[in-house]
Amino acid sequence: MTRQIWDISPPIAPSSPVFPGDTAYSQEWCATIGPGCPVNVSAIHLSPHVGAHADAPLHYDAQGAAIGAVDLNAFLGPCRVIHAMGCGPLIEWQHIEHAINSDLPEQVPERILVRTYQTAPTSWDPDLAAYAPETVQKLADLGVKLIGIDTASIDPATSKTLDSHMVIRQRGLRVLENLVLDDVAEGDYELIALPLKLTQADASPVRAILRALR
Repeated sequence: MTRQIWDISPPIAPSSPVFPGDTAYSQEWCATIGPGCPVNVSAIHLSPHVGAHADAPLHYDAQGAAIGAVDLNAFLGPCRVIHAMGCGPLIEWQHIEHAINSDLPEQVPERILVRTYQTAPTSWDPDLAAYAPETVQKLADLGVKLIGIDTASIDPATSKTLDSHMVIRQRGLRVLENLVLDDVAEGDYELIALPLKLTQADASPVRAILRALR
């Protein structure tokens, strides 16, 4: 039997929200089907942080690896979706502990995705929810290798210190941002969200999906 799939990637278009000052998506046609041309060929221009994306260590560490050098294992495998709508500006441990048994770390998947929106926004949200750095530390202590969120950043939009990004740098975690979890119930799934092999980039778009475990 074919297992159910949930597409948790937002559509990418010129109207896709971007961090203020970042490069929005644009596209132009380099060739179009017509007399003497059998194909359409386009060129696209965008920040690698548009839409669902994976940050590379290079994004928050001047000496960090580009996304094309990052091991793919963290982006593929069992994960847990946790709802924390109404959590406020930061996802504190109290907002997600109902779905995690700290006494049984072997039962905690290596990938945790947190839903904060009732409905994913279609414009930039300056009040986006982010992870509290203490929450990231505790997840890392439990063996989590990847954290994801349905907002544009795991840190507040106004942060200059990027405390949660510093935790994932120190602990070697990977991160997915701008996911769409509107139609995903709390529970366990298989995550597939592979970044492109961009050898110099600080992030990569992903086509993130969840698949039913059985």
